Amino acid sequence: MAEIKSICVFCGSSSAVAETHKDAARRFGAILAENGVRLIYGGGRVGLMGLVADGAAQAGGEVIGVIPDFLERIEVGNREISELVVTDSMHARKAKMYELADAFVTLPGGLGSLDETFEVITWTQLKLSAKPFVVVNIDGYWQPLLALIDHVIAAGFARPANRDILQVVDDVEAVLPALRAIQRAPDIDQRQRI
Repeated sequence: MAEIKSICVFCGSSSAVAETHKDAARRFGAILAENGVRLIYGGGRVGLMGLVADGAAQAGGEVIGVIPDFLERIEVGNREISELVVTDSMHARKAKMYELADAFVTLPGGLGSLDETFEVITWTQLKLSAKPFVVVNIDGYWQPLLALIDHVIAAGFARPANRDILQVVDDVEAVLPALRAIQRAPDIDQRQRI
């Protein structure tokens, strides 16, 4: 597998969350910067998104935010990062984040994080993507999601191998070792992906 130089992080835009989630977001941003890994994220200054970007930027890392124009007006796009890419739609945002990333990480988040996570899982299942994916299950936050995926498999709606698309770790310090351990085939040509 090629070296991971850019990681796209999916996470929440809410600040009304547990301090452990906030601390983990800041710390993960710093870990990326300390390891020379570029952060790709949703481009906002709010919630865990803003904190992961702050953590990376304060540690001297490169941070690229990708935000659709309508969300930039609502969430106030983060202009204190290396680059802010403004797209014309949510679909264009996700495609751009995918294009820029070598791997994906999901921290605690809400419906938007679920949407982003499931889209990449689906692309991987369909062999449109081979980029590694790690879910950070801080304080067991994603346990209900993991149980749902197991239920879908048990009910016959997905193959057991689909569970392996997501690697799960309990803290942000375990993310980079987990990503480096994942071996997948080279990614599909971008023209075939979408």
